[in-house]
Amino acid sequence: MTETQRVQKDYWSTETYEAAASFVPHFADTLVQSIDFKSTDRVLDIGCGDGKFTASFAPMVEYVMGVDYSPSMINTAKTLDYGGAETEFRVVDCRHLEKEPEIMNGNWDKVSSNAAFHWILKDSSTRLSTLENIFKSMKPGGTFFFEMCGHGNAPEKLTSFMFALVSHGVPIEKAEALCPWYYPSDVHMKEMLESVGFQVKQIELNPQPLQLTSTDNGGLEGFLRLIGAQMLDLLETEEKKDSAIEQMCRMLRYGTTREDGSQWITYASLRCVAIKP
Repeated sequence: MTETQRVQKDYWSTETYEAAASFVPHFADTLVQSIDFKSTDRVLDIGCGDGKFTASFAPMVEYVMGVDYSPSMINTAKTLDYGGAETEFRVVDCRHLEKEPEIMNGNWDKVSSNAAFHWILKDSSTRLSTLENIFKSMKPGGTFFFEMCGHGNAPEKLTSFMFALVSHGVPIEKAEALCPWYYPSDVHMKEMLESVGFQVKQIELNPQPLQLTSTDNGGLEGFLRLIGAQMLDLLETEEKKDSAIEQMCRMLRYGTTREDGSQWITYASLRCVAIKP
């Protein structure tokens, strides 16, 4: 697979996401409960995925636009019930909101995101411009709230991916270059937000254990296949991908599996609320 094909490929599907990561839409439940929503609010949800996070606040507002890079997830989002709120979902590269005039109209009361910015902000060439675009898209006094993976998130996962890929013949430089995640510290994220004009009202980094699913196609194997699909495409055959996954699961099973058979990883939650003055 060429680099262009890898970038353009949609690695997400509702079925695999539900099996391996059904807990993700609930990451920001506590954060949502802290936000003062108004019935007249217009909300932009960045990296909305399958819409289940969007559904947690949509009934409280007038209008939500959800944007995501995955056509598969957007198609699912369009099928959900949002409690009477007007909703619209679009396939958008969230690194380049400047290409979307209806987003960059300065008309958003709130901008939200859950479990997406550690993917979206990986590209260092668009990291600050993405935050700048969000700032420009909002009304003065608007609220930007999000939760993402932060510094210290699942180090065991990243180490196992690097080891398995290198042991299957991938140069470590290539594996490092294609690592799709960006896990900033709270200090660095606060600095970036303030540099584009936001006033940060709340930011916290909270490492905590996270229990993986126990459904078919879930658990540790399903989770690794889901979140590491892009890295696994560095391997040419399905046989090599299966071999790498088996190797990772064997490496991780003692550190992730508890006495009752449940599987856990380290989740470092980076949670933030910022205001556009």
